[in-house]
Amino acid sequence: MVNAGMKWMFLIIGTTIGAGYASGREIWQFFGHESGLAIILFALFFTICCIVIMTISYEQRSTHYLPVLREIVGVRLTGIYDVMIFVYLFTTTVIMIAGSGATSQAFNFSYWWGISIIIIALIILFIKGINGLLSMNQFILPLLLTGLLFVLLWFTYDQKLDLFAHWHEQRNWIAAFPFTALNILPLIAVLGAIGNKVHSKQEIWIASVGSGLILGVISFIYNNSLIQIADEILLYEIPLFAIMKNYPFQMLVFMSILLWFAIFTTAAAGILGIVTRIQDYIQQPMWLHVCLTLATMIPLTALGFSTLIEYLYPIYGILNLYVLTRLLFFPIWNKIDNKKAS
Repeated sequence: MVNAGMKWMFLIIGTTIGAGYASGREIWQFFGHESGLAIILFALFFTICCIVIMTISYEQRSTHYLPVLREIVGVRLTGIYDVMIFVYLFTTTVIMIAGSGATSQAFNFSYWWGISIIIIALIILFIKGINGLLSMNQFILPLLLTGLLFVLLWFTYDQKLDLFAHWHEQRNWIAAFPFTALNILPLIAVLGAIGNKVHSKQEIWIASVGSGLILGVISFIYNNSLIQIADEILLYEIPLFAIMKNYPFQMLVFMSILLWFAIFTTAAAGILGIVTRIQDYIQQPMWLHVCLTLATMIPLTALGFSTLIEYLYPIYGILNLYVLTRLLFFPIWNKIDNKKAS
């Protein structure tokens, strides 16, 4: 039970911690100054949403996200949000691939070299299907989380930062809503694909509470570190590198490798959501769907990593607020819908 719950927890975290989050760009885009309460609310909202999504997926024994989505938003809006999820997964996976190119550029390699590597790796991964993704998450995510937390705590200690120095200033608390909403659609897509593999509700609680706590703690420390280098962030495509600029080069290389794997796991989660949905209509090998999907994504990566995050993430965060509301108040909405149906 615990091992299974940890497996789903790492799947959730791997879906969330991608190029935008792990690099710090997404955190800075939504939070920044006066956001401590916003991050705590995000952790709470995120946990509730994971519990609801996984419970529905478990009860439906789903193999793709459509049954879960229908239960959350209702029959009338399912078609609209089905398209939204598909487009969201497509564009955010493009962002992950572009993030691989940006990571490559940080070491003075070609942008397209980084993109080629992640595309080849994704194709190889999905030859083995979902189990390959789950096994990789269980190996990579503990390293990533430990490494990221170590760097942030080292920076906090080195700079003598006070994590609660500005706790009385919380005017940006409302950012918790669009930030949580932003991360909901990929969770519906990914968790909807594994409903038939979850065996107990205990697994759901372990995965949901664990992922909410871990993401909340890391987000709080990360945001506090970024505030200290606010004037320098504009000079870096990846803010994490601004934090590490005075650290040994070996550590920079190590964290860059882990950052790339964070990008890779999130890209893989996005591809999983897309191809499991496509396979509901077109029965072809998963690797073939992956190849064709990636081929259509490559041209869009030329837009650039930070540009995509700057414009797409806030838009999706706002559009997904209805889904967030439905999840947070799902027991109430569910009772109302059941009464109407009867």
